Amino acid sequence: MILAVAVALTAGVLAFVFLVRPEDLPPEEAPPPWAHLEERRDVLYDNLRDLNFEYGLGKLSDGDYAKAKATLQAELNKVNAELERMQAQAPSKPAKAAAPKQPPPPAAGTVCPHCGAKFDKPLKFCGECGKPMAGGAA
Repeated sequence: MILAVAVALTAGVLAFVFLVRPEDLPPEEAPPPWAHLEERRDVLYDNLRDLNFEYGLGKLSDGDYAKAKATLQAELNKVNAELERMQAQAPSKPAKAAAPKQPPPPAAGTVCPHCGAKFDKPLKFCGECGKPMAGGAA
């Protein structure tokens, strides 16, 4: 019994994974033109963090630490300046022209016309005030 359930569940998961069509997936957004700079900036920050850690452990001399830190910080400054320049030149994305979606109107019998109480399913009488709900379920 348990084996049959496990096999059915596995088959369902595999069918779901392998039967998803590419046209059913949302389109991928193109990365911004400065994505490579953001990646480089993150790598430089990681390198600085590792450098400080190794210096704290005593693996680097003061001179080597100062030289490596100055080199990494100079490169980081160049990357940050270029990143800021590219982001400032990029046109801002226009706001979506579509109007915000309005929530669907509540189903008949889910909002009491007398006290305004809201319910998940249609009712014949209000659960708050006890008065009849117009169009409620029989």
